[in-house]
Amino acid sequence: MEKVKLYENERVDSLLAENLQIIQSADVFSFSLDAVLLADFVKSVSRPDRKAVDLCAGNGAVGLFISKKFAGRIDQVEIQSRLADMNQRSLELNGLTDRIKVYNRDLKDAFSFLEKDSYDVVTCNPPYFKTLPQSKKNPNQYLALARHEIAVTLEDTVKVTSGLLKTGGKAYYVHRPDRLIEILDTMQAHRLAPKRIKLIYPKQGRDANMVLIEAIKDGKSDGLKFLPPVITYTDQNEYTPTIKEILYGK
Repeated sequence: MEKVKLYENERVDSLLAENLQIIQSADVFSFSLDAVLLADFVKSVSRPDRKAVDLCAGNGAVGLFISKKFAGRIDQVEIQSRLADMNQRSLELNGLTDRIKVYNRDLKDAFSFLEKDSYDVVTCNPPYFKTLPQSKKNPNQYLALARHEIAVTLEDTVKVTSGLLKTGGKAYYVHRPDRLIEILDTMQAHRLAPKRIKLIYPKQGRDANMVLIEAIKDGKSDGLKFLPPVITYTDQNEYTPTIKEILYGK
């Protein structure tokens, strides 16, 4: 592990299951369980000639998590310069700069700096909430941009995802269940065929609060599978064994 500079109110957290470290800050952004679950949902790829890209990369948690299961090159796109800088320093901390590259750019311009139809995997943890006149937004600009469709919409991310993927390439998304129909419709409108869906529940007996979706570019329209659900917390407010294994390893 290399030494890197930390700025005020930054800390280094360990991703225990993957033996990696990540720079975080409560003032700016810290990854949450949705990033961990998205990375876990991605299927392993052992061939080093494959390429992946993580859109809406934040401080880089998804890219770091999948680096142990994806053998090829990983690109990351993040519009917020502070988060992209934290991401870059985390890559230096973990000695991954030769395999993972951060682009501090607007993903809507992705085709000007990333090659179309060239990626085998695209991951995306996009802003969940539409920007409506009555919407209450987080006063923290970093969190507002990460959570609300201020800089990018769902359709923007899906359009770019489809354009970057090879035919047969796989897209992996995490989002909110209340937008599932919209997500599926948008994917299909952009040549992405949903293939696997997994619902995440905060506790037994509660409504789902996250959904994971895998889609294949130019895949057949049939064959959609709903996978066994995941419950994140026990009634005692502790992580369930499934979540503990994802976070801390076996």
